[in-house]
Amino acid sequence: MKIDFKEVDKLLQKLRANPYKIFPVETPHTGYIKEFKVKEGDQVFGPTGKWLEKPGTSLFVLERERNPKIIRAHTEGIVQNLREDLRDKFVEAFETVLEIKHPLSKEEIISEVLLSALHVIYAPETARFILVPEINQRIEKHGLKKAEVKGGEDILIMTFMKREHFIKVEEEGRFIIYQVYFKPFELMPKGSPLISFCPYGDLPILEWIVARIREEWPS
Repeated sequence: MKIDFKEVDKLLQKLRANPYKIFPVETPHTGYIKEFKVKEGDQVFGPTGKWLEKPGTSLFVLERERNPKIIRAHTEGIVQNLREDLRDKFVEAFETVLEIKHPLSKEEIISEVLLSALHVIYAPETARFILVPEINQRIEKHGLKKAEVKGGEDILIMTFMKREHFIKVEEEGRFIIYQVYFKPFELMPKGSPLISFCPYGDLPILEWIVARIREEWPS
């Protein structure tokens, strides 16, 4: 399967018109929303510092069994769709309380384009992952954007509930391994990108698109 560069161009046009991404902020568990620390339209920031040791902006207080927990921002942006109606109300886990409208940087724009253009394997469950040893050796020998993989090959091992599950390259064809998005045995949330690959022969065009974005996109 080849990259659909017409769709990539459509995405670029869309991002030029609206260079933002919406991040919903959900409750991590059940509880009562006791206090909002922000209001609609406020600017918030994610963790900062060399090791991200400085926590993000306080958003709201979620209390369970008399234990209050401050929920903080994980990214920079503007607060929108704040659910004031949830104040002092009991909420279930994963209830969306507000959204953060995040302005995309040039590098984030490139990441969005790559994730849309490349073949990407996402985490099917919240679990820990490693590369299949043969694939890892291939990357160590040739490097990313040079190591190859074929459709049907086992590429990842997922460790979940003390069991191992192999993940294959589902697409048919010959591919270049473009990027790995995790560290060995790192706990990755469900839906997180794990590894991406580019159809063999499409890499030069894709790299040209990335170079064009770096040159033309506003800083």
